[in-house]
Amino acid sequence: MSYSGLTDFIAELGKKGELLRIKQFINPVLEITEIADRVTKSGGKALLFENTGTDFPVLINAFGSDLRMSMAIGRKDLDEAGTELENLFNNVTYSKETLFQKLSSLPALFKLAGLLPSRIKRKGICQQQIHRIPDLGILPVLKCWPYDGGRFITLPMVHTRNPETGSTNVGMYRMQILDKNTTAMHWQRHKTGASHFEAWRRTGEKMPVSVALGGDPVYTYAATAPLPENINEYILAGFLRKKKVNMVKCITNDIFVPEDADIILEGFVDPSEDMVWEGPFGDHTGFYSLADWYPKFHVTCITHSDKAIYPATIVGIPPQEDAWMAKTTEKLFLPPLRMTLQPEIEDFHMPDAGIAHNLVIVKIKKSYPGQGMKVISSLSGAGQMMFTKYMIVVSGEIDIRNYNELLFHVLANVDFRRDLLFSNGPLDVLDHSSDNFSFGGKAGIDATIKLIEEKSGENKTVNSVSQDISRINSDFLQSNFINNYNISLLSAKIPVVIISVNRSEDADIIEKVKNLFMTNDSNGIFRLILVVDHTVDVTDLFMVAWQILGNTDPKRDHEFISSLSVLIDGTIKTYRKGGFPRKWPNVVSSANETISAIDQKWESLGIGSFINSPSTRYIRLCRRGNDEILIN
Repeated sequence: MSYSGLTDFIAELGKKGELLRIKQFINPVLEITEIADRVTKSGGKALLFENTGTDFPVLINAFGSDLRMSMAIGRKDLDEAGTELENLFNNVTYSKETLFQKLSSLPALFKLAGLLPSRIKRKGICQQQIHRIPDLGILPVLKCWPYDGGRFITLPMVHTRNPETGSTNVGMYRMQILDKNTTAMHWQRHKTGASHFEAWRRTGEKMPVSVALGGDPVYTYAATAPLPENINEYILAGFLRKKKVNMVKCITNDIFVPEDADIILEGFVDPSEDMVWEGPFGDHTGFYSLADWYPKFHVTCITHSDKAIYPATIVGIPPQEDAWMAKTTEKLFLPPLRMTLQPEIEDFHMPDAGIAHNLVIVKIKKSYPGQGMKVISSLSGAGQMMFTKYMIVVSGEIDIRNYNELLFHVLANVDFRRDLLFSNGPLDVLDHSSDNFSFGGKAGIDATIKLIEEKSGENKTVNSVSQDISRINSDFLQSNFINNYNISLLSAKIPVVIISVNRSEDADIIEKVKNLFMTNDSNGIFRLILVVDHTVDVTDLFMVAWQILGNTDPKRDHEFISSLSVLIDGTIKTYRKGGFPRKWPNVVSSANETISAIDQKWESLGIGSFINSPSTRYIRLCRRGNDEILIN
């Protein structure tokens, strides 16, 4: 199913009972975020804020469930689109030998050809209203978190063109409002937008850029999808919506945008111009991404439809809406990943706590020794998987979305002397844990069931030590430098201990913890020792996983206790001995005054039972100092 603008999508959400309308004025500065954060994390509905102090309602949390994400890509469920894509790949792969025979046997390809984006000469719906003297102040742009550098456009589809090849790109790069007609453009060094920018710099000319907001929600997903560079995102959008995307030329530049988008910001970036200071921003990592220099986008014209809706999302401590986008990517991109790169792959999963690039679980059908390591090596350089910090490969009858089952399986099939592969490589620029910006350590973990050729000596596993668990003496964990600990996973025969310590009071504390276990746990009863800061609730396993994955450089922050046990240091590294060479960002949470304001308004919103602010769980993680976005 296709939608003509967000108004069309909103009507369908209403029919499905997936929409809550808020008629009371809610401030786009901080208050919309606080309400959306509560509703998203509690599994609630899409929110339409009808009174924003502007002419434009705000739609948020539109993608925050399996059902709404399926509706957005025009399917009954997420599996349906993946199956269709797999069938298409099968047709291409297994059809007759000659090109003519392939084409004649593939009506699906003819259908796909009819779904390619096309350019139309008339004005689009997105150009019903034209503001040739642009003022971004007409839009209800959100300030999401208290220490953000300003208001940010959070769901922009940024259209650019390579002047050398003519290829186009649609990327999603946040945009900070600087004044009424300029924004910062946060395209990171690894993104196609940045590549196009460098190509325009070589020409010495201004770079035309246009930003679409809204339209068919499938456009937004396509802009986030990990497509190969120079593959038009609207081909994917057309395939998903089963209808080609009509593109219309902008009023003040030669960029083409979807004719049924809600809002278009036209303009240019001048590569000869000085960069602007952009940020900070409460990011999808759950930490503030720190301010840095980025290009300036000059808005030359704003156009919109008569019934335009302003789309927004928030990011921050997961899960947020982007978790469902990542889940859709798992379903859609498994078939091409399997059929073009790794045929043994049966499934892959990016857990919410890993924010897409910190942890990837890959399940394979194993048939020969070394296959797990082969998959790690191959996937580590594949597209956006190059940013993955921890990659775990498993095999056998294992549900990789059942985390207790997964952890049991991993520890039962990993010999730490043999099955870990450490390397250095590119990291997402938002990663704060590495000593070097956008470059650091990675770990591949071969947790496949080992064949006889892969076993060397005695391979003691969790199954062979589980009989000792009932007799564990954990008295040594009462040490005065251990703030708290959790051994609850032992009840599931998973030999993991979680420990919290106050590293800000003792720079040598990790060494003390290591020595404690080397002295008292020489038999490797605890195979995995996870160390977090004293502010972390060790009973909250999601919080622990998110902190460990976010705060570690896998190569730097592991310590072998014995051949059976490994310690992972997930504490804040700014307190380590010798300090940390980069600034360490604070955790993202709402301010107490915002939480209180929404608490008082909740009953009048008419959106259901009271929901506590998620920030009340996480605000204790924030370290206060001279600069609230930094750990001091």
